Amino acid sequence: MHPPVGPAWLVALELSGLGDAMRRSAWMYPIVEIFHIVGFVILVGAAVMFDLRVLGFGRGLSVTALARHLLPWSWAGLALVVPAGLMMFTAHATEFVTNPAFQLKLALLATAAANVAFFHLGPYRKVRAWDDAGDAPGTARAAAALSIGVWIAVIICGRLIAYF
Repeated sequence: MHPPVGPAWLVALELSGLGDAMRRSAWMYPIVEIFHIVGFVILVGAAVMFDLRVLGFGRGLSVTALARHLLPWSWAGLALVVPAGLMMFTAHATEFVTNPAFQLKLALLATAAANVAFFHLGPYRKVRAWDDAGDAPGTARAAAALSIGVWIAVIICGRLIAYF
């Protein structure tokens, strides 16, 4: 391990008991990473299934019924991803903040969050018009396509962090 250099709060995170345990334990980091990956599978799987419905696949399913079914799964995935990601961050905080793949991953996560907000505050407010039949409006389809692309890019960046 390199000596942590950078902003005091990042050095403190890295030198914390959790950061130290994450680096020293042969099993802690890999186990936490597995929880992070499983969380992403759940979160992204639910998001992509919903996005595909908005794009016109599975027209026999109501958009709102599918949303009610998948949203709890998304929250469950998020409940695994966030704490696991924060735990992994503590192990290498000063390195990660300068890692281009990590920086891009954070920017993409912000983009995904903004896209979700746009979708739910915009096109989804009029879902009754296209819930069971008919095509979703172009803005809804664009948000769904963007969502799929962004989540794939987040996964790619997460994997590339180890190589930068």
